[in-house]
Parts: sequence; structure tokens; C-alpha cells
Amino acid sequence: MTPVDDAGWWPLAQRYDSPHFDERPDPADITLLVIHNISLPAGQFGGPHVSDLFTGRLDYNADPSFADLRGLRVSSHFFIRRDGRVLQYVAANARAWHAGRSEFCGREKCNDFSIGIELEGTDDTPFEAAQYEALAVLTLALQQRYPLADVLGHEHIAPGRKTDPGVWFDWSHYQQSWRKNRQRALSQCGTLVAALGELRFVKGLLQSQ
Repeated sequence: MTPVDDAGWWPLAQRYDSPHFDERPDPADITLLVIHNISLPAGQFGGPHVSDLFTGRLDYNADPSFADLRGLRVSSHFFIRRDGRVLQYVAANARAWHAGRSEFCGREKCNDFSIGIELEGTDDTPFEAAQYEALAVLTLALQQRYPLADVLGHEHIAPGRKTDPGVWFDWSHYQQSWRKNRQRALSQCGTLVAALGELRFVKGLLQSQ
């Protein structure tokens, strides 16, 4: 298993540097993984526009729906394409601008202590098996470097404001893929036991909303 390097970059991801990041208040406090979905234009997959948005190069005239994005400065640490390819925009050591107004367990500003992963998709489209597999492998790679403890969706840390990754994201599939890959890694290298500890996975969309 290929871990994230000391600078916070994953060697297996395609790197596209974003200017939309800053320093974390406590670089040792990276305990939350946040799952999102995104597609630009909405429901269209495979194009360059998500990367262009995250790197500050989006042509706002390319689609009428982009007008609402004008001036928006956002990023994510990672983006997983429909075919499972992983792109990285911000070193995981740094603070990407993915969560916005958010709260988890009484702590606000989740960007301070989280890593953001965007999946190419929408709230009403099933995700691909390749995406779950890539997400599981990436999660384990991040665990080797950071003390991650919880995994939630954007909807859970910004309820009422955000709905992603949505009802079509299969949390059980993700957790099963993570456990399968974790067991494989542990069987190959027993010294990873300490690094690849248990994670608390959210159960899915908040039913009270």
C-alpha cells in the first residue's frame, strides 16, 4: 500500500495544484474525513470543469450554470473520477476550502481538522464500484499518515445547507471495501496494525432531515 508522503501528497494521485488553501491552525489535528460529490455542469461527467474550479481557472462562460460560481474560491484535497482515477489539488497537510460553514461534535470550521474527498457524481446518481474501491484505498493511505477517527458526509457537518454525497452514496459498500482492503494490507504487513485502526463511519443520510 502506497502511503501519503511527508508533504501530504499521495503518489498514486494525479496532481493539480490549487491556490485555494492555507495553513491549518494545528497540523497535528487531522481527525475527520469528509465525503462530497460534485459534477460540472451538474450531472455531466468526465470534463475539465471541476479541476478548473478547484485551480481557479474555470471559464464562467462555458456553461450558463457557471454564472453562480463566479468569484467562488473553493478546493478539495482529492477528487475521484467515475473510473476510479484520483486527482489531488491540495496537500493533506494543508487546509483545503471544501467544508464551508460546518460543525462536528461541537467543533466549528471543519476545514481546520478535516480532509475533503469529492466524488464525481450527483445526489441522485449511483456511484461506481471503481469509486468505492479507490475511496477505500485512499482512506487507508491517509490513515497511515494522519490520526483519522471519523468519516462523514458534507450533509452531516452542514445539515440544512448541504445534501451531499446524498442518498445514492452507499456507506455500507464504502465500509465493506475499506475493511476488505484493510485486511489485505494487514495480512501483507502486520506492522500496519497501529496505523490502520478502526474508523467511525456515519450510517448515511440523517433521517431526521
